[in-house]
Amino acid sequence: MSDADRRDDALALGELSIARAWNVKGDAADRAFLSQASRLLDIALPSTAMTTTRNDDALAMWLGPASWLVLSDASADTRDFDAARKALNDAGGALFDVSASHVAWMIGGAVASRVLNRLCPLDLHPSAFPPGAAKQSLLGHIHALYYRPHDAPAFVVIVARSFSGDAARELREAAQSEGYRTVETRAIIAATSQR
Repeated sequence: MSDADRRDDALALGELSIARAWNVKGDAADRAFLSQASRLLDIALPSTAMTTTRNDDALAMWLGPASWLVLSDASADTRDFDAARKALNDAGGALFDVSASHVAWMIGGAVASRVLNRLCPLDLHPSAFPPGAAKQSLLGHIHALYYRPHDAPAFVVIVARSFSGDAARELREAAQSEGYRTVETRAIIAATSQR
């Protein structure tokens, strides 16, 4: 195996597709709201700062004391969204469809955290950023959401679609000196599963 082959195995970069992204707003201390949200979204919202919850179909990320992002590989019918929005409004919350507003990449491999730290000031060591953590920071000059899906050295980086070109360029440039292989586009929940 050549040095270039070893370097390519140490880092992989690929785009992730997001079929559905819903921003949920509400009072985390309101048990009725949380119960209604869990029932409607089919996933419990994380109650601890900078954590996530997930099941086979969805990922819920804590964004702030009253805000979550729920991602799924399955798109929703407009009627499903409208019914969920109305029910969450009735429970004192709010629901926004932001599916077209985000893009994501997965960067994985032995040097993934080193590459990301060229663009991001977060401590990405597993003791500071354990599996299931989600934190907001910068990717170069761009606001980004970082998620560590499992024990393997891999991270998901989510940015606003309007910055997708800048973010892709920044990631490729940061990874260039390490050498990397490009992975085909995959769906976000399937790609971050431990299976």
